[in-house]
Amino acid sequence: MAALWENNGQMGQFPLEQWFYEMPPVTRWWTVATVATSVLVQCHVVTEFQLFYSFRAVYAKSQYWRLLTTFIYFGPLNLDLIFHVFFLQRYSRLLEESSGRSPAQFAWLVTYAMTALLIISPFFSLLFLGTALSSSLVYIWARRNPETRLSFLGLLVFTAPYLPWVLMGFSMVVRREVPKDEMCGIVVGHIWYFFNDVYPPLHGGHRPLDPPLWWRRLFEPVEETSRTDANVGPNFAAAAAPEVR
Repeated sequence: MAALWENNGQMGQFPLEQWFYEMPPVTRWWTVATVATSVLVQCHVVTEFQLFYSFRAVYAKSQYWRLLTTFIYFGPLNLDLIFHVFFLQRYSRLLEESSGRSPAQFAWLVTYAMTALLIISPFFSLLFLGTALSSSLVYIWARRNPETRLSFLGLLVFTAPYLPWVLMGFSMVVRREVPKDEMCGIVVGHIWYFFNDVYPPLHGGHRPLDPPLWWRRLFEPVEETSRTDANVGPNFAAAAAPEVR
């Protein structure tokens, strides 16, 4: 939704296929999985009751697919789904592109956020975590782009760090309840942001949430892993989005 508020959206200038293949791999397949899941539900191949996260269903009944499907179902095929898809791919793409050529760093971020949300979700009775995961990514992007200016419906102009709170307020108005999923996403995103952007300069560059070597080797050759060790931090911290006016 928020991506539609920005004045420099470029989607309409590209064919859909080109737009799709220009997305980096993690964002691309998350987008595909989100749309495909909604299509399957709409066609009654699966139901949403088979997709939500339930601690008992996963660990007592061995329904392990719920660990993933809870992050890729945003609802039935409607205008709201289009907003969610455009929204998640926008900020997910910006973060992934800023992480460098290898998807290892961004994939590690997504894995961290998913794991953290799965751990805390039972305490807040959260069944679907896609919005929470998106909120984590939006929060990280917003904190790393403090000078970027956004507008809400052309009326409210604000800088990027306020974006998660504007979205939360909008959700409260629309849903008429406290958006617990977005609050959890912001908390998870802040933990990542703190230990990757605030903590290292104060502790000699130590980055406790960086992916381990074995993880990076899953995504890139050994020689590429050793060559990018020195600059992956600064690359990931750089913002990919141009300033929006």
